[in-house]
Amino acid sequence: MSDAEKGAVGTFLEEIDPIVFAFGALLTVGVIGTFFINQSLVENTISTLNTVMLEYLNWALLAIVFAIVVFLLFLIVSPWGKLRFGDDPPEYSFLSFFAMLYSAGFAAGVVFWGPTEALFYYDNPSPLFDVGSQSGAAMSVAIQQTLFHWALPQLAVFTIMGIAIGYFAYNYENVPLRVSSALTPVLGKENLDGPAAKVIDILAVFATIGGVATSLGFIGSQFVSGLNYQWGIDLGNAGIILVVTTMTLLFTLSMVLGVDKGIRRLSNFNMILFVALLLATFILGPSIFLVMLGTQAIGGMITDFVAMSLFTGAGVEGGTEWANTWTVFYWAWALSWSPFAGLFIARISRGRSVREVAFTGIVATSAATIPWFISLGGTAVWMQHNGIADFSEVMAFELGAETTGFIMFDAFPLGTVFMIAFMFLVTTFFITSADSSTLAVSMMTTGGKAHPSNINRIFWGVVLGMTAAILMILGGVDALQSAAIITGAPFAFVCFIAMLGLIKHFSSTEGRLLLQEETVLIGSSGKPETESPSGPGGAVETDDD
Repeated sequence: MSDAEKGAVGTFLEEIDPIVFAFGALLTVGVIGTFFINQSLVENTISTLNTVMLEYLNWALLAIVFAIVVFLLFLIVSPWGKLRFGDDPPEYSFLSFFAMLYSAGFAAGVVFWGPTEALFYYDNPSPLFDVGSQSGAAMSVAIQQTLFHWALPQLAVFTIMGIAIGYFAYNYENVPLRVSSALTPVLGKENLDGPAAKVIDILAVFATIGGVATSLGFIGSQFVSGLNYQWGIDLGNAGIILVVTTMTLLFTLSMVLGVDKGIRRLSNFNMILFVALLLATFILGPSIFLVMLGTQAIGGMITDFVAMSLFTGAGVEGGTEWANTWTVFYWAWALSWSPFAGLFIARISRGRSVREVAFTGIVATSAATIPWFISLGGTAVWMQHNGIADFSEVMAFELGAETTGFIMFDAFPLGTVFMIAFMFLVTTFFITSADSSTLAVSMMTTGGKAHPSNINRIFWGVVLGMTAAILMILGGVDALQSAAIITGAPFAFVCFIAMLGLIKHFSSTEGRLLLQEETVLIGSSGKPETESPSGPGGAVETDDD
């Protein structure tokens, strides 16, 4: 029976994985329902879970993300990189592939934090560096820390999931395109419908809802704050829900059009607008200063990469609190994206090599991200340092971080034009982030179906939009950060196991790269010693014989 004969509802009911869909839907819809019944209960629960995660798992997140970065860099240069995702040619051009990968959630955070983050480090530098607040030296350290947070490590965690899911799904029969497939070497191909795989997929749905709602909440709050700052339009809580609902309708339209007509075209448009705003900021800003500042910051990031990666703040006054507020939060946020971003990357990577996906995921995207933060973040810091614009209320948390871009562009010629372009970019990235994430969640809840029904996509789109609105109402950025940490921290271990599974599989099928095949790490090889003939070149007798 065809889909047309079954009808939309019949197709939806037949395609869903009842266990993953039921548990994922009940969990998220239950949280939304509880919010309307008892808002304080939801708020207190989020706060408690956030505290527990930060106290016991902060070091693990730092170590796991660092290990993943090292492994991906190794894949790019090692013979394992030549392995391919199936035998078909790539479905999309490289530029479209890159634009979709970049727009799938990550870019929403890039736009939000671009002009803002360096200001916080300029005012309160990492305790790892011995520089004074708002000093000249703090300017370079601020950009360096920002680049570290938004270059290789954040990008690495969803790239590793994309490689793990895509490689096994496209190279082996009966391995579906879903998150639990990343653990195929660990679970076994025959157990991908078993209880452990179901738990992984349910956890992936939960992590995705929290992580993507965080991204959408950031973007939505930026839109609302822009209206209030520039035109004095205070929408209140009802307005927040209205804005998020409107954007949800927009990305639903894009979603229904599909990957080719919807996500691909909008992603390409996003990148054009992104580059145009970046170049305009660089040209109108302190261009030569930005070049020098960026050069110094990139050098510092490379030099201090290991120290920044593993800085827990132990023994340093305020160090652990600083690391938890920034680095640990970012890694948890990225980890909460990793199920949907990894699944989406796998979805668009058929025919590409492991090296190409790893390179695009952490090197090409970093090459696009670094100039954005140097230009926007560096301009904001320069303006504050030289008294051209005043961000003191933002740094003191009296104004939300989302207003920084509007304050900065207000100091530019034709500032209103820049602000409108900025808000438009915010909106379009919101749409692509929600679009790709909703597709991924729909795929998770249908057992890996590449083209889920529209009813499935619309359901999860509404859930994502409602969750983002609730988090914005509960506590703005603080609630969004807590949600990301709660949902992302547990998934760190899934990413770590996926990486170990890839190492195990590649070593067994493609050969070890560091040790000989017959090398035994513990104990003896178990091979009997052969007798050697006596005489010249033979065994030498000793007193022990």
